[in-house]
Amino acid sequence: MTSPDAAERAWPAAGPEQDLETRRAQLYAAMDKVNIQALWTQVTDLMPGQPAPRAVPWLWRWDALLPLAAEAGETVPVGRGGERRVLALANPGLGGLPFATPTLWGAMQYLNARESAPAHRHTASAIRFVLQGRGVWTTVNGEPCPMSPGDLVLTPSMTWHEHHSGADEPMVWFDGLDLPLVNGLDAGFFEPAGAEYLDTTGPPVEPRSAALYAHPGLLPSVRPDTDRHSPLMVYRWEHTARALAEVSAATGSGDTELRFVDPVHGGDAVPTMRCAMRRLAAGLRTPSTRAVGSSIIVVFSGRGRTIVDGMAFSWGPGDTLAVPSWCAVDHEAAETAELFVVSDAPVIEALRLDRTEVLGDRQPVTGTWDG
Repeated sequence: MTSPDAAERAWPAAGPEQDLETRRAQLYAAMDKVNIQALWTQVTDLMPGQPAPRAVPWLWRWDALLPLAAEAGETVPVGRGGERRVLALANPGLGGLPFATPTLWGAMQYLNARESAPAHRHTASAIRFVLQGRGVWTTVNGEPCPMSPGDLVLTPSMTWHEHHSGADEPMVWFDGLDLPLVNGLDAGFFEPAGAEYLDTTGPPVEPRSAALYAHPGLLPSVRPDTDRHSPLMVYRWEHTARALAEVSAATGSGDTELRFVDPVHGGDAVPTMRCAMRRLAAGLRTPSTRAVGSSIIVVFSGRGRTIVDGMAFSWGPGDTLAVPSWCAVDHEAAETAELFVVSDAPVIEALRLDRTEVLGDRQPVTGTWDG
């Protein structure tokens, strides 16, 4: 460690002819040489008065994405190396990164008929929300989980998972991962499975985790192997649809949202991503709200528009919308709509950074997004 006297000797004394501007320039040059930066020159960038996200609100249209996925299905094989046929939703505000928001990966995965994607595992947690097709199953830690439209399938952190098709048609599903968050924390690991791991048994009628944990209000004496994530690997659309209808009827609300939770421990099904299903009645427009944290909205059914900071995004089935942090957002349903929403809310709340503001009036529409 340099002594105070040595430090004084290392810095030349200022002559009377040197003005402050010259001395300051010399100071910055000396700091730059040893990788030191001056907080006072950039404090407003580092600590803005409110969140200033780099990500921008953006909509990926199903009618543009599906033909690209189908073409990839004909030209891009699935196997070791590429591992998956996945079209990542790249937010144009993030400088070319394949992320929908700074904390969330969003993508569409396309699996051809009678095709398999090999097993692997990784630190990033993933969820699958099925949009189109049947006859596919995802095997999670050896448990085959059949997939149908509207189903939510979990592949939590470091669980082995692979995809298989026994169908005569392709399947498309939405992938949501906490990959940007994991990479930002330098916490990512990836491991391909050996050939001996591959599932060749085919899907059962119902996965074991559903037989144990998918009964509302009832828990078996069999305890899950871990408390790190939900023990239920598949959340069936038939259960979600019934719950949406019954909750909506019981509350009389035209805006019903249900959260996918761990049935044993009560928290979010995935510790780093909140998954929810939201139903909006035809003609409803929600209040304008903004919240810390970002989200991805996948339209499962219905048509309408979402206004984000004054910009109107019209949407229909399969369209996917990225909503950055602290943007003013409200939704308007032209017909009854069902929206799947994944967000980074569990992380924001765990860090005690959560803040929500309901704005007094619905925001005026200042423009229409046309992509």
